[in-house]
Amino acid sequence: MNKKMSAYRIYLIFAGGTALLFSLFFTVSQIYRIEVAGLNPLQLVLVGTVLEAACFLFEIPTGVVADIYSRKLSVIIGLILIGGGFLLEGSFPIYIAILASQVLWGVGHTFLSGANEAWIADEVGERELDRLFLKGAQIGQVFSLIGILLSTAVGAVMINLPMLVSGFLFIMLALFLMAFMPETKFTPMPKNERNTWSNMIKTFSEGIYSIKEKSILIVILFITLLHGLFSEGIDRLWNAHFIENIKFPTAVNLKPVIWFGIINAVAMILSIIVVEFIKRKMNKTGRLEKVWLLLGINGVLVGAIIIFGLAGNFAFGFATYLTLYIMRTTNGPLYRAWLNQNIKAKVRATVLSTYGQIDAFGQIIGGPIIGYIAVKYSISVAIVIAGIILSPVILLYLFSAKQTKRVTTEEVSS
Repeated sequence: MNKKMSAYRIYLIFAGGTALLFSLFFTVSQIYRIEVAGLNPLQLVLVGTVLEAACFLFEIPTGVVADIYSRKLSVIIGLILIGGGFLLEGSFPIYIAILASQVLWGVGHTFLSGANEAWIADEVGERELDRLFLKGAQIGQVFSLIGILLSTAVGAVMINLPMLVSGFLFIMLALFLMAFMPETKFTPMPKNERNTWSNMIKTFSEGIYSIKEKSILIVILFITLLHGLFSEGIDRLWNAHFIENIKFPTAVNLKPVIWFGIINAVAMILSIIVVEFIKRKMNKTGRLEKVWLLLGINGVLVGAIIIFGLAGNFAFGFATYLTLYIMRTTNGPLYRAWLNQNIKAKVRATVLSTYGQIDAFGQIIGGPIIGYIAVKYSISVAIVIAGIILSPVILLYLFSAKQTKRVTTEEVSS
């Protein structure tokens, strides 16, 4: 009897399971690093920098497994390494162990990256993909919220327990997939199509050449870089800002892990509602309307980051953090839709890959700078600086609106 389950069902289990387990880990990981491991702001940011660098450096060599041997094998290895990294960090609250864990699970992430999508595309065909990816994303949102609630409840008892549980269950998920994940349509990729360092450099240079041919894509390149430069500092320091500067209400005697669970849950619920609304409206808007929407979103985002950095009480800090969280999650789908509208189909994959590399460069460079500012001056100053770093996007979007209006007018007149 064939013990393999359908690829469709396995993909949904994978989407929901990984979303829950990542949420279980990340809800408490920053609090653990601050309160148990005692990391300072620069160390917090460098944790993220090491992770980004590991993902960037190992993207190519780990891709060989998915290209040559097996998509399934690549996914299983990735899950085991991520689980091992989470177990290592949760077991040893020492800075060097935390850095080592980032390398371990960063490499694991690169084994997963693209392999699960390539596997399911092979198994079910392109016709089913849009519906399956949408359903997987919706299941992922629900399970992420469940993960936040579970992590908050368990972390209130023992702060590192959700991290350990997440790591263990990642390995269990890998063993489950080893037994039940089908792989019936995999064929090794031809040598000339495989990811290599030379192909990566070639893709980057081809992407830059394609971008240079269209001024709007050059503008988007700088927008992408600015988002990379500011994002790592915010992602790593917002928890510390609440703990050290904003403080939690003393009238309600709750542990920080519970407060962060509440903040994360409210932020996720609100962002799901707002993003769903934007998605329903998005297909009806042209390029120019998207630019104006993105201008408004990014203007509010810049203001929210700066005000959040200056916030000195919980109500104000909570409101501004929710605002910046919702703006960032809303910006994502709109930005991707606008970007794709401006790229010719024949070079789309190349250009998108180049933008991904630019974003990674920005995070690797910007994170340590913002972390150093946090140590040298304060976390509040660092977050304000992060907002200032992002602020030129307002001018870039204004320029984009002007360019898009000119192109649209030319297209109509011709």
